[in-house]
Amino acid sequence: MNNILRNKFKTYTAPQEVIKAGIYPYFRVLDSGQEPEVIYKGKKLLMFGSNSYLGLTSHPRIKEAAIKAIQKYGTGCAGSRFLNGTISLHIELEQRLAEFVNKEEALVFSTGFLTNLGVISTLTGRHDYIIIDESNHASIIEGTRLSFSKVLKYKHCDIESLKEILENLPTDAIKLIITDGVFSMEGDIAPLPEIVELSNKYNATIFVDDAHGLGVLGENGSGTVNHFKLDNEVELIMGTFSKSLATVGGFIASSKEVINYLKHNARTLIFSASLPPASTAAVLEALKIIKEEPERIKKLWENTHYAKKMLTEAGFDIGNSQTPIIPIYIRDDKLTFTFTCLLAEEGIFVNPVIPPAVKPNDSLIRFSIMATHEKHHIDMAVEKLIKVANKLKIKLNNG
Repeated sequence: MNNILRNKFKTYTAPQEVIKAGIYPYFRVLDSGQEPEVIYKGKKLLMFGSNSYLGLTSHPRIKEAAIKAIQKYGTGCAGSRFLNGTISLHIELEQRLAEFVNKEEALVFSTGFLTNLGVISTLTGRHDYIIIDESNHASIIEGTRLSFSKVLKYKHCDIESLKEILENLPTDAIKLIITDGVFSMEGDIAPLPEIVELSNKYNATIFVDDAHGLGVLGENGSGTVNHFKLDNEVELIMGTFSKSLATVGGFIASSKEVINYLKHNARTLIFSASLPPASTAAVLEALKIIKEEPERIKKLWENTHYAKKMLTEAGFDIGNSQTPIIPIYIRDDKLTFTFTCLLAEEGIFVNPVIPPAVKPNDSLIRFSIMATHEKHHIDMAVEKLIKVANKLKIKLNNG
């Protein structure tokens, strides 16, 4: 059989070449949960590659809540939210999330990616404009591609670049500014006060993807918007459950009018199976724990400040990180892969990031902190980072 499609992909050998070189760093199989220590190939590794910022994925209360939800509702909802797939837990969670991020209403989706895909492609029309930070998450990019609106990019966290775009757009057109709250690779925070100032001047609306800000910033972990005290200035807040909230899923929070429209028009909600009962119950319990145990967020930030101090003193380039996401710039794709694999041999699990996830020549090791790390974990990781850097003859800026 002449399979033209299969023949096309026979030439795609980039992964196999990296595997042959012995430095393939993806799809590593873990035999444990997302704890400070994980099991990889039968060996204990210190985990510095997880998005579980508050260390809640193995919390006994959350696991128990998920088990009870399965016992009552089963393992799935067998349909979309729009038809037969809404259960009472979904409604309870949406109410809690709206309160959490200080909005009127919220709407839960099956994943964070589906949230952005469905919401962004639905909100604006052919004669409207979407303006996005060039470093926004891939799900935002894909959402804009499905929109009929004109899409414009401004330079990363560059207010002058955003202003230049806004001042050249029609005053009466819908203009939607979309930004990550915390940028998932660079670890920096969007300049929301300045973005709000521009949005007011040019009559634009703001959408914040706060996947990496929830549970990290703001009062009781309510996110980047609250961190800047701008709850009444940002129309839409999006979040995911796969970071601080211990499971999988996503949501959008906004006014009653916006949520009502999305409930009846967002195709990734209407045509996707709803969030399973176990995940829904897990998020509800995670929100309770975050409120009851504020010391978790405090410990996360203590660990973050300590790790940054140690990495900076060791001479690593960590860019402009302002959060528990700490980039360690290597600026060479092959070297980044090699660094990652050698670190694993030394007992440290990190994530390599290369273009297009970052700009060309900005390849990095994504070193992320959890509240459940201890100082001796961080000390050990930095020691091993220095050892591998020296082995690879990477110059450190430590005088």
